[in-house]
Amino acid sequence: MLTEYQAAIALLTHEKGLPQNVVTEAVANALLAAYRKSTEGGENVRIEVERNGTIHVWATKRVVAQVRNPVEEIALADAQLIEEHAALGQHMEVDSPQLFDKIPAQTAKQIILQRIREAEQDYLFESFKDHLDDLVIGTIVRRDERNTGAWVLDLGKIEGVLEPKEQMPGERLRPQQRLRVYVFDLKRGGGRGVQALVSRTHRNIIKRLFELEVPEIFSGQVEIKAIAREPGSRTKVAVWARQEGVDPIGACVGVRGTRINNVVNELNGEKIDIIQWSTDPAQFVANALSPVKPLHVELRESDHTALVTVPERQLSLAIGKDGQNARLAARLTGWRVDVARPNDQPEAAIVHAEPGGEAAAPPQANA
Repeated sequence: MLTEYQAAIALLTHEKGLPQNVVTEAVANALLAAYRKSTEGGENVRIEVERNGTIHVWATKRVVAQVRNPVEEIALADAQLIEEHAALGQHMEVDSPQLFDKIPAQTAKQIILQRIREAEQDYLFESFKDHLDDLVIGTIVRRDERNTGAWVLDLGKIEGVLEPKEQMPGERLRPQQRLRVYVFDLKRGGGRGVQALVSRTHRNIIKRLFELEVPEIFSGQVEIKAIAREPGSRTKVAVWARQEGVDPIGACVGVRGTRINNVVNELNGEKIDIIQWSTDPAQFVANALSPVKPLHVELRESDHTALVTVPERQLSLAIGKDGQNARLAARLTGWRVDVARPNDQPEAAIVHAEPGGEAAAPPQANA
């Protein structure tokens, strides 16, 4: 029977692609669980599986003059054959292979398979944790049967799920397409094993793409301070040079726009504005409204509002289509942005953009 277990361990190690120590530990735990289930005891028993599949059953026993319970006790004479100076009342661990015969083969098999599955999931989960908050390339394999709007991707040893809310608006996906995605969570259970939750809309995908394309960001010379994104449409990225003499915007754009174009192409043409971050909130708000050059920015601390005056001819550009430019500027800076023309009163702002909301036209005065 022991030889059968050795063969089974070797097969599991090969089939599952798990490290041998993971399999042997899982088998040892399973056999111990099976023994305890069948005997309703065994707290003093330890099972060890060697790398070659050899199984040892150890029992901690008390040295006594007369044995009444052979599972928990050992006679003094027998104990002294193992340890010359053994004494009455002493506890010692004894190799007890006969206890293995008390493990029902069918029970052991079921528990071993269960523990191997658990060990496999634990191993895959721990192995893939390094990919959290990072980009991976997967292959789309099928629609998710539980959510027909979602796609399942082959990420190697595990699958990824791209839910509808994580897909880029207007992006057409198809089976066998290779896709770069951002891993934002891992989950297991529910009969599906380990799955990665992936995204094409998460703002951190922007950060990771720039790290790939811009060596200065990867090395830490240039830092991305903030990102505001409307997936598939437009993104604003605030950058700052941590090293004197480095142009953060130029580094991100690259020679003839090569670096930023690579990011834009990966996101199917999504427009990206690179903004100079500033420690001065007013200057940061002004920069965030790029490509517009505001005439004046006044910060109102009472309601955390930036009152921005822009040239008349640049008013529509400052607001953007459906208020998008002002809205992204508000999200990027964390300030509510009110855009107005020269000579307008503060309450006559053309657009109000909330940091976490939509841009809206000011209420009309009653006639």
